[in-house]
Amino acid sequence: MDMDDTRDIAAALAGDELAYRRLVERYQNVIGVQMHRFSRNFAVRDELTHDVFVEAYLSLRTYKQSAPFLHWLRKIAVRVGYRYWTRTQGNGNEIALSGHDWQQLQGDQPVPGDVSEAAELVHALLARLPPPDRLVLTLIYLDGCTMAEAADRAGWTVSSTKVKAFRARNRLRQLLEEDQP
Repeated sequence: MDMDDTRDIAAALAGDELAYRRLVERYQNVIGVQMHRFSRNFAVRDELTHDVFVEAYLSLRTYKQSAPFLHWLRKIAVRVGYRYWTRTQGNGNEIALSGHDWQQLQGDQPVPGDVSEAAELVHALLARLPPPDRLVLTLIYLDGCTMAEAADRAGWTVSSTKVKAFRARNRLRQLLEEDQP
């Protein structure tokens, strides 16, 4: 446990607003990067990051300090991001993929040289999956979590996470194999 975190958490619980502000400033960039996985829109990402810290502040008394503060924040971030996906699923905000985009994703065309262009393609494809599938694939392949870490962040068992990952990969494969424009 980081001593600065311990000190700032105790001070925040005692009513010191500046202490919580230090926690936010310490972790807002890391959480912002994580929330960028849930929305590529910077304004939405910033709103989601804000929501994570509001929820963390309201739940601070429940933090047990058995794991680093950042781990606890990441679990909250997953819940906030998942709720966002569930709330916005099917509202027409999906990025349309052109025939050329589909060919790139299927390996028929060279992958774009620009990393951000490739990331947009991946996120657009993942947006076509149901939120649980999208979450498990994001945690494992984009965030680099082990099955145990993904299960912990999502609040699932390791066994169910393995099953969800298997099914999500199959659904993703089906999407890629479909005849697209």
